[in-house]
This record gives sequence, C-alpha cells and structure tokens, in this order.
Amino acid sequence: MKHTITLIPGDGTGPEVAEAMRRCVEATGVDIEWEVRNAGIDVMEEYGTPLPDNVLESIRKNRVAIKGPVTTPVGTGFRSVNVSLRKTLDLYACLRPARYYQGVKSHYPQTDLIVVRENTEDLYAGIEFERGTEACAKAIAAIQELSGATIRPDSGVSIKPISETGTKRIVRFAFDYAIANKRRKVTAVHKANIMKYSDGLFLDCARQVAEEYADSGIEFEDRIVDNMCMQLVQKPELYDVLVLPNLYGDILSDLCSGLVGGLGVAPGANIGEEYAVFEPTHGSAPKYAGQNKVNPVATILSAVMMLRHIGERDAADRLHDAVAEVMAEGKSVTYDLKPDRDDPTAVGTSEMADAIIARL
Repeated sequence: MKHTITLIPGDGTGPEVAEAMRRCVEATGVDIEWEVRNAGIDVMEEYGTPLPDNVLESIRKNRVAIKGPVTTPVGTGFRSVNVSLRKTLDLYACLRPARYYQGVKSHYPQTDLIVVRENTEDLYAGIEFERGTEACAKAIAAIQELSGATIRPDSGVSIKPISETGTKRIVRFAFDYAIANKRRKVTAVHKANIMKYSDGLFLDCARQVAEEYADSGIEFEDRIVDNMCMQLVQKPELYDVLVLPNLYGDILSDLCSGLVGGLGVAPGANIGEEYAVFEPTHGSAPKYAGQNKVNPVATILSAVMMLRHIGERDAADRLHDAVAEVMAEGKSVTYDLKPDRDDPTAVGTSEMADAIIARL
C-alpha cells in the first residue's frame, strides 16, 4: 500500500535528521511518497509566517506528517510552530515514550515510560495579556473584581483553562493506549491540592474516566506533580503510563527523557481525531546546523511511531530493532552516544543512518 506523508524538514539541524529518517524509512521497503513542505525561521522572509498555509493544507490532505525540529525564539519573536500545529489541527494528545536502550548512558536502565500530555489547554493555551497593555489592565481589573485577589498592576497575565471535555478525552486516550500496547498502569499527575478548580477538575475527571475502564485490567492511581518528579528519579520502574495536563507534561517528558539518556533518544507524536504529526522531542540546535554531527535517533524513532500509526508494524519493528542494535554495539554512533563525547571514532548523522540501514 502506498502512503502519502507530509515531510516538514524544519530548520537548524532539522533537515539533516529529517533526511536521515527519510532514508531509513525508505530502506524498510514501505512505499511512501513524501510531500515536502517547509516551516520555521527559513520561510519567514518568503511567507511572513513560520507556518505557511500550504503546510496545514498538506497535513489536512494527507492526515499524517513527520517533521524535524523548528526553532522557537525565547521570550520574543513568533509563537511556536509546534504549538500552532497542535492547536490548529486539534492534536490533543502528545505521546512521548521514554525507554532505556542498551549502549546509551543512563543511571536508570529499568525505565520504560509513556508520557501522555494534554496538548491544547492549560497555560500553553496561549491566552496571555502583556504587561502594561490596556487589555492586561482590564483582565487584572476583572480578575480582582471576580476573585477579590490582588494582582500587581505591572504584572503579565496568563490564563490556565482546563476543561472536562479536554481532560476526559486525554485520559481515555491514555487508557486506550495502555490497553492496545499491553501496559499495566495509568498514573494521573496534577497539583489538585493547590489549584483546586483547574487541576482539581483534571483529577476528578481522570477518576471518572478510570471508572469507565474498571474492568480493563489497567491499574489507576494519581500523584501530585512535585512528588511525581521525586518518585521518577528514585524509582521510575514503578510507573508506566503517565497522563498529565499540558505544562506538567512538557516538563516531565524532558525529565523522563533525561532518565534514559537525553533528548537525542526521545521520539514524539502529536495525535488528534483526524491528524497525526510525528516529531523528535529535541530542539533545532542551530549552532550545529550543516555539520553532519547531531544524533538522528529521536527523529528515526518518531518515524517508527509513525509507521505503527499507519499500520506498517513489521517495518516499524524492523527499524526499531535496527536502531537499538546500532546503539547497543556503540560503534557507528554520534558523539553524544559515545561514553566519551570527544571520542574520535564517533560518526556523523548520515553515517549513523547508513549503519541503521545496513541492519534492516
């Protein structure tokens, strides 16, 4: 079966890891026609936006996309392309596995976690009021009138919406994923002891959904987010599938990636009812652009997730195993996967892809 998939190379080191991924996927024998569309800093001058309409049109047509990392300026500049994609396409579930692989430096070789992050609400909803603006002053006045709270007039304000609808669908996604992938437990992570009307709603809805799956054989529990951080660095083997609101999910997914060796081995997916976009968790690392140096594993493992999503499980399993074998051998790997990062035997992005392809 032929698949048409939108390929967004990204910017910085994105095109290099995307090309390594493309070659590895094609080497599995799956028939894919890549529809290449560009987004990020490199298209700003031409389109006036980092996310041109032709990118969204392609994803809506093909329903599946894979992208390299895209740069997001800190504090200034355009809003994240990733956030825009998730909101525009209602990619409500961010799926980030964190699994230990032999050959990767880690203090936690027993780790095998799935982070399921709600992707559309919470403090990442983008409802913000800039300090000193008329809109911000009105928001502060309205909040003070409704709540009685005092907010300093020189504040910036961000709103944290969490809904019953958004929470129930992400928790159902977590349970359905656990069942489909033979996992054992779902843990809802929150701060309901402090934020009783937002995180409290998240926890209440999670418990209601858990009741719907009472006969599924999947265990359910909840943890307060700060305690969850401590638990993960003490005994990650006790946990399995974590389901979290947007902000906590972003933070804890990086923590979980750190447990298993870092963002270089951390794949990701953003999934909705109609569309799915696969991407590595790491950033674009523009200082390494064009050097054939960065680790392509996270992007290739994201492609493994994509192949499973489109029903090509055999190819996905073969590609996954090839990646795992190359890392376990430790010979043809990039510098960050060597015990000594200055090891002169480290290979480049393209050469690591060659080693993976040779094992398919």
